[in-house]
Amino acid sequence: MNTRKDDRIQRRLQIAIAWCLAYSPENDREAQLAALRDHFNNGLACGEDLQKIVQAVSSLMSENLLHPETIADLQSLIQKHPLLWSNRIGLVYGGATKIKQYVFESPKLQEIRGASALLDNINLVDLPAFFHADEDPDNDYFPECQGAKDYCKNIRSAWLDDDLQLKGLAEALIPELIIYSTGGNILAFCPEVVTNQLANAIEKRYTHETLTANSCAVGEIFKPLEIRLGLLPDEINTKTFWFNDYQTAYQDKNYKAFISGYLSCSNPESKEKLLEAFQERKSFNELTSKLAALFNKRRSGNVTDGRPSRQFPVMFETHPYLQRDEGDRRSAIAQVKVLPGEPWYSESIARKRLVGQKTKIAERDTLVNWYQELNLKWPLDQEIKIETWVSRYEKFLEQHSYEKEYFREQDRSNVSAARSLIEIGNASKGFVGYIYADGNNMGGYIQKIQTPGEYQEFSQDIFKATEQSVYQALFEHLRPHKLHNLTDPEHQDRNEKLIHPFEIITIGGDDVMLVVPADKALAIAKTLGDQFEVYLAENGNGKYSVNQPKEHQIHRYFADAKPSVSSLSMSTGMLITADATPIYYATDLTEQLLKSAKEKAKQLKKLGYHGGTVDFMVLKAVTMISSNIKEFRQEGLTKTIGGQKLKFHAAPYTLHELGGLLDVLKNLKEVDFPKSQLYQIRSLLERGKRTAILNYRYFRVRLADNGKVLKGFENNWCKAKTNDGNLAPWMHYTKTESDLEESGYETIWRDLVDLYDFSEEV
Repeated sequence: MNTRKDDRIQRRLQIAIAWCLAYSPENDREAQLAALRDHFNNGLACGEDLQKIVQAVSSLMSENLLHPETIADLQSLIQKHPLLWSNRIGLVYGGATKIKQYVFESPKLQEIRGASALLDNINLVDLPAFFHADEDPDNDYFPECQGAKDYCKNIRSAWLDDDLQLKGLAEALIPELIIYSTGGNILAFCPEVVTNQLANAIEKRYTHETLTANSCAVGEIFKPLEIRLGLLPDEINTKTFWFNDYQTAYQDKNYKAFISGYLSCSNPESKEKLLEAFQERKSFNELTSKLAALFNKRRSGNVTDGRPSRQFPVMFETHPYLQRDEGDRRSAIAQVKVLPGEPWYSESIARKRLVGQKTKIAERDTLVNWYQELNLKWPLDQEIKIETWVSRYEKFLEQHSYEKEYFREQDRSNVSAARSLIEIGNASKGFVGYIYADGNNMGGYIQKIQTPGEYQEFSQDIFKATEQSVYQALFEHLRPHKLHNLTDPEHQDRNEKLIHPFEIITIGGDDVMLVVPADKALAIAKTLGDQFEVYLAENGNGKYSVNQPKEHQIHRYFADAKPSVSSLSMSTGMLITADATPIYYATDLTEQLLKSAKEKAKQLKKLGYHGGTVDFMVLKAVTMISSNIKEFRQEGLTKTIGGQKLKFHAAPYTLHELGGLLDVLKNLKEVDFPKSQLYQIRSLLERGKRTAILNYRYFRVRLADNGKVLKGFENNWCKAKTNDGNLAPWMHYTKTESDLEESGYETIWRDLVDLYDFSEEV
């Protein structure tokens, strides 16, 4: 570890492990913690009671501690470090589950925003507050306000100590114990005696704050030496399954399938390669794998020894003759007549709406009273100012000196968050774009992580790359929008107001969900994917870099393609639809598009492509798709004519191909290409390959000057395989190049027509 950041992470982890080994309820917490921090941060000597512990921890985290190759070496290592073998340390992992079910339970944007913000507040504030993160100067994600510090102190005293009767839990936790908590989950060390208490508290916090969100947390106790060497039995002897046994098992047909899955080794015949793979697996990675297995087991409802059952999820009883809430799921507690539409709310939806309003600065003080008038007691209704993604976006603009360019001559204080999808769609003729992005190759990279420090650094890198990429993409393509022509009674008073024309529903680790104006959606999706790769390549100290030759053989767009710069990338699903489309339905389709994009990325990875992919669809009517997208494309957009398989779409695209698609759209817009002619060429595609080519060439000749704009389309997209001509409007694909089921022809023309009305104006 050479960088200053790596050194800081290393020191914090040493403090965390030493604290777990030294902790006792009888000790002076402040004095002991100060001594450990002084020792590892400043090199100061510590008392005799801590000396053996800090020496053992320093040895454990040292690069000089080599991975033993034989059982004799392992036994010798244990004898050399008895404290690391005889003591125990806890490791806890947890977070929310079934997030989509909770966030999109309500159809209104304010409640969706509130649900997402509430989960983010638990992940970034509440759970870290257990560990005194409000007292940690190195925590970059903590709200900077006095209310937040008071709120956190109240969580530890009034909630953990009094409500849960876990008086010693907060005293046993320190900020350094957190490995990560920014990706929607938390992974943290803890003293052995509070492992189950901490896991219980994490689950209960989600239920206490949200009432209905599902969560799960598990804890396990390990030997400190297992942090470096992976899972070990309680007794080490000649029967212990170790490297020599693995080496033999690779040749045994009874073990080979299991071992090959357990250890990823490109050349099992090489002892050095097999040893390297063995050491990668027998590391901290094996501990997190066990926690993941326990997490899935508990989430499925299985009994966990020594802990309350999770078999029965939270349920609010209702009755057929009682008034139900807006989601029609549970009994309403009151009708809120001061809000537009006079909605009926259950307590869980009331909390979502309240938090959604607290995230909008302009309404923070004027619209909170309705909740208090319901006589509901909930500390979050007034104790903390929730930091929203919009406020973090505005901080990004400040840090990069983008404010003047973004706000132009407008007063920043007059620009607020959008209240609804109607307001976002107002910036694009009543249509919005849903963007759902997720990281590629993450699982493969995580499997090679061997230390908790690498886990922590990886988590921070990915979260920052995702967050910064989102902000950069929004800045490059959006500006504040002035609302106009709103006729709905709920929005009439909003005309002439300035809004940020987007909604960040969530940024969690490598996951992103956005809603943006439809005409900017495709460009934002491309910039998001590009910036994610660039950020990791430039800020990852070479960890994520990849050297590749040019990728002409992979892309269908033949203009010069820049090689991938990062081994990690993003796949994105993007749906353009009317702002009145039900949100749950739209997000379900967007998730299907994301899965399709990720499948494309997996296929192309076999050919050496590490970059991002995008799949999209334009849904002009809700009734367009009656089944899932894959079936719709197979049945409605694929035909076999004259023995040739024809696909009337070309999605998913690589990021380079998407750039080429946007270039063609831009060229068509520049010459104001007649839409009637676009539609006419599209209608001829279904008559077969030769008929479509013949009619395309006929129209091409008739277009005269406007036809010149199609040269880029023909030369870059439709090159023939065996001569210098082109197959416009078709492209040929084969199994060997695209790893598809069979060869055939596809075209981007239908995608061009669908996107023509939703591309950026020139």
